[in-house]
Amino acid sequence: MGRRTPLIAATAAATLLLIGGCHHEEPDRPRNSTAAPLARVPTASPGFPPTAAGAKGRLAGLKVEWGKNWQTYRREEFGRYWSDETDAVGGRNGCDTRDDVLRRDLTELREGDRNPCVVVSGVLDDPYTGTRLPYSYRRASQIQTDHVVALGAAWRGGAYAWTPRRRLEYANDLDVLLAVDKQTNQDKGSRTADKWKPPRRAFWCEYGRRYTGIKAKYGLSVTPPEKAALEELLATCPSRP
Repeated sequence: MGRRTPLIAATAAATLLLIGGCHHEEPDRPRNSTAAPLARVPTASPGFPPTAAGAKGRLAGLKVEWGKNWQTYRREEFGRYWSDETDAVGGRNGCDTRDDVLRRDLTELREGDRNPCVVVSGVLDDPYTGTRLPYSYRRASQIQTDHVVALGAAWRGGAYAWTPRRRLEYANDLDVLLAVDKQTNQDKGSRTADKWKPPRRAFWCEYGRRYTGIKAKYGLSVTPPEKAALEELLATCPSRP
């Protein structure tokens, strides 16, 4: 038995390497490895999301107009894959954007020993429904990454005029992204705030703050019904003396 130990150890190591190369992610997604991974989990840009009062002020300053160029939208305009090669929050840290979202949003987090970018397991308290969703690296997941202001909605609000680089930055900005329940995200699609709100009413305030903060950060316009819906969402925020 003692003579077999090195062979068994080598086989086990090879197996672990093979498993580490398999990740249940969106299909056709390349891994990024241009920089050493950071141990620190990226969070958000300073002051994001804005307070309720700050969001109301920013909402008042947004351009109000009907969406444009909806017929020219294509998902590929924002890049075909997640990218670490942007100056957005979480960019250039050696970790895939979706991995950064999981590292930030999951609790009971267990990261990979060899690559701390990889989330081995964790639990998501879904902000949209309040459901607790387990996550495991080796199993199909009920968790998806949502652009709070959907890419199609951003396109109609002004992203159609951006450079490809700016659109890639938007698509990978952690301020724009949340880990959420897969089915709820699919139900939302590219709907704006006047056409879709989180089923969990307790999240309406934060959703309104995040949504408005994203619109203001990127200079996106809102439609008249969208602005009214955001005012409704922000009205649910607790009043403070």
